[in-house]
Amino acid sequence: MIDNDAARQNNAVDGRPDAVQNRFGFLSKPPSREELVTNNGIILYLEDVTLSFDGFKALNDLTLYVEVGELRCIIGPNGAGKTTLMDVITGKTRPDSGSAFYGQTIDLLQMSEPQIATLGIGRKFQKPTVFEQHSVLENLELAMKSDKRVWVSLFKQLTGQEKDRIEEVLNLIGLTDSPRKMAGSLSHGQKQWLEIGMLLMQDPLLLLVDEPVAGMTQQESEATAELLTSLAGEHSVVVVEHDMEFVRSIARQVTVLHEGSVLAEGAFDVIQEDPIVRQVYLGSS
Repeated sequence: MIDNDAARQNNAVDGRPDAVQNRFGFLSKPPSREELVTNNGIILYLEDVTLSFDGFKALNDLTLYVEVGELRCIIGPNGAGKTTLMDVITGKTRPDSGSAFYGQTIDLLQMSEPQIATLGIGRKFQKPTVFEQHSVLENLELAMKSDKRVWVSLFKQLTGQEKDRIEEVLNLIGLTDSPRKMAGSLSHGQKQWLEIGMLLMQDPLLLLVDEPVAGMTQQESEATAELLTSLAGEHSVVVVEHDMEFVRSIARQVTVLHEGSVLAEGAFDVIQEDPIVRQVYLGSS
């Protein structure tokens, strides 16, 4: 008898997903995060992704792999395709061609934004979006993976496990002393941390973070670096950032985008000394 799960995993060639046999459009319900297959140590596969807007190639045959538990920094000049890349991963935008797989079998291009979010892919935009008229605690409660109706969320009794998780997240984001504080009264940096905490309440496996330290003080930037570094391992974290000192402080692997393609990849020190990278990006900053 053929083991269908094993056969499906073995359909990957050189660790890449089988784009032909893993389409979900014909299924009555989309795949769940429990179906995520990462035997090869890769959580995200983007291959030959191209996307044009009115003739301009925002992404141009882009290929990128993100490993399970890694912290990846993505840098590049304005217009390099960084935001568009995140749009494709989260289902906000569909590419003209190429493939995007979550693990070896889940085809992101066959799924909607809400479906992708339920798979454990969380995205934090540059501008923090928190419920400013609610407390820090209420923001975290509202973000929990449960009944999302506001009144149900605000008045339900938390279980012991939920309380423990909130306490854990408050500690991670450095807001243990401010659970009753209104989110609108937080500093810019604290709002950024709260939004990251709200994403963590949904237990993401892959976390996409866009320019997390824009507008932060030096002290807040350092705390953010500690936070994101602590998340790697349990989560895969992809950070888009322009602040090179911040990138240096957290980078384990850096991908440089230019004109919609991957220009270079490697450790920060290697990237920094690359003459082509210096010419198109670092040298002009």
